[in-house]
This record gives sequence, C-alpha cells and structure tokens, in this order.
Amino acid sequence: MVEGYALLAFVVFLALVFDYINGFHDTANAIATVVSTNVLSPRTAILLAAIFNFAGALTGVGVAKTIGGDIANPASITQTVVASALIGAIVWNLITWYYGIPSSSSHALVGGLVGSVLTHRCLDESQVFSVAFWELAYSKGVVKVVKFLVISPILGFVAGLIIMIALLWVVRRTAPSRVNRNFRGLQLLSASAMALSHGSNDAQKAMGIISMALFGFYSSSPESAPSWLHMEAFIATGELTVPLWVIMACASAMALGTAAGGWRIMKTMGHKIIKLKPIHGFAAETAGASVIMLASHFFHAPVSTTHVISASIMGVGASKRVSAVRWGVAGNILLAWVLTIPISALVAALMYLLLRQFFGA
Repeated sequence: MVEGYALLAFVVFLALVFDYINGFHDTANAIATVVSTNVLSPRTAILLAAIFNFAGALTGVGVAKTIGGDIANPASITQTVVASALIGAIVWNLITWYYGIPSSSSHALVGGLVGSVLTHRCLDESQVFSVAFWELAYSKGVVKVVKFLVISPILGFVAGLIIMIALLWVVRRTAPSRVNRNFRGLQLLSASAMALSHGSNDAQKAMGIISMALFGFYSSSPESAPSWLHMEAFIATGELTVPLWVIMACASAMALGTAAGGWRIMKTMGHKIIKLKPIHGFAAETAGASVIMLASHFFHAPVSTTHVISASIMGVGASKRVSAVRWGVAGNILLAWVLTIPISALVAALMYLLLRQFFGA
C-alpha cells in the first residue's frame, strides 16, 4: 500500500507540474495583446493574469468532471495510465513552448489520455485495438472535445470579426488618438476577462485528472482510503467529485505558472499574427473570453484557450483585410493544432509501455 501511495503522489505531482507548465505555456493567451499594444508592461500584465487565473480556477468544476469522468471510466483507470497521459501532455507542451508555437494544453492532455488508455486496454484488458479505439472515440468526453476542437476556433474567429466590425462602426467619426486612449483603459477589462476565462477552463483539466487518479485509487482499495485525501465525497456518492484541496492546489499551480511568463509564445501571439492596436486587442480578448466562458459554464467543455484567442486575433485581423493576417504563421499554428492529439497520444502510449515495466499495469 505504501507503493500505492507513492505512485498516487507521483501522479498528483505530475498533474501539478502539467498545470504549472500550462500556466506559463498559455500566459500569452491572456496578456499577449495587452503587452503588444503597450497598455501594460510585461511584468504588470503577468501579475494581472496570475491573479485572474487563480480566481477563474475557483468558478466551477464542470470541465474537471468532463476530463475526469467522461473520457474513460475512472474506476477502471490505473495510476500508470494517468501518469503516462500526463507525461505525454507535458512533453508536447514543452516542445511547442520551446519553438514558440501556440498549441493546446487541453488537447495534449486529452491526446495523452487517449494514448495511455488505449494501450492499457489492448495490452492489459485484452481488447482488440479496433474495438478499444472506437469505444474510446465515441465516449461522451472525447466526442465533446472533438466537437469543440472544431467549433470553438470558428466561434472565436467569427466573434472577433463581428466585434471588430461593430467597434469600427461605433468609432468611425472619432479621432484615432482618442480611440487609442479609450481602448487602452478598456483593454484592462478585456485582458482580465480573458485571464479569468483561461483559469475557469484550463485549471479544471488538472483538477479532473487528479480526481480521476483519486477515484481510481479509491476504487481499487476503498477500505484503505486515507483521511488526508478527503475522499468523503467519493465514498458518499460513488461518483467522481473534486475535493477542495485539489481545486486550491490546481488554482495555485496555474497562477504560479502564469506568473513565470511565456515569452516565446507571447511574441507569436502578440506580434506575428497581425499588428495590434488597443482596439484590436480589446476586440480579440472580448471575443476569446466570451467563447471560453460559454464553453466552461454552459457546456462544461474543455476547449483550447490557445485555439480560441488565436482564432479571435485572426478574425480581428481579417476585419481590416484578409492580407492583414500573416497566414504563414497561422498555418504553422494550424499544423500544431492538427498534430497535438496524435503526437501526445503516441508519447503517452510509449510512456505507458515503459512505466508498466516499473509500476505494473
């Protein structure tokens, strides 16, 4: 049982590391526009994002339950499966961060889960690959993720385009200097909203994966669940729940990661897609925050905040003219979107093959 506790602690540690990396990987989502328009200094913007990311993480657990309970049955998930999924997601996040490519931490995590769960079922539960694959592909959680993988960037692009056109119509008779001055102030609100929405969606993914690990641990040995894990809710309902200590730990890890900054991706988001002014930053952040909040609180859907804000920036740029968007950079981002799930799934599958040699299936 000591070994079981140690493996569970290792999984929780990996989840918080993933959450921390997610924070600095996605810092640009909330503040790239407000920094690139010179509304805030990078240091001040990062502090603002960290505070609102922490607050956003406390606003609900719907996304956490989708990640932890709807992709695979948490009662059949082992700690080795969860650890492999997290390592797959972490590796892909670090690769894309190193090259400054905005990619989805959410889909890296989902890809990691798919890869490790599929390998576990084929090797240790003797399922035929095709049966295991389609069973997983049609699970409630994966279907929801794939739907929003397509829908959320489209909504972000359209919302950015519409909001920008509407704003341009409103300020059409206003002097450019006054427009810039007014939207510098408004961008503080939109950047805060974007950071809040990021925390409300992304921090919940680590909450979900830790809760999945706790539920799997409890399901395998319910009589020995230690009191310090605070698993009373699992025991009372028999359903996946998110303990308060998990919520606070993930909110803190996300905020600390955000505070560490993500300069490589910030340059891509803030400068390389389009040239931004305060009004453009306000439009993109407002569009992105609206779409993410809608996904988090109404659909409990894990979405890529990176996809949404990138698409929103492209929509804002397209309102000026199609050539205003640097589509070569956008193409590289799109390629990363396509590769995220399969590559993180492959890495997680390989990690599962390795870890099961040390920890068992």
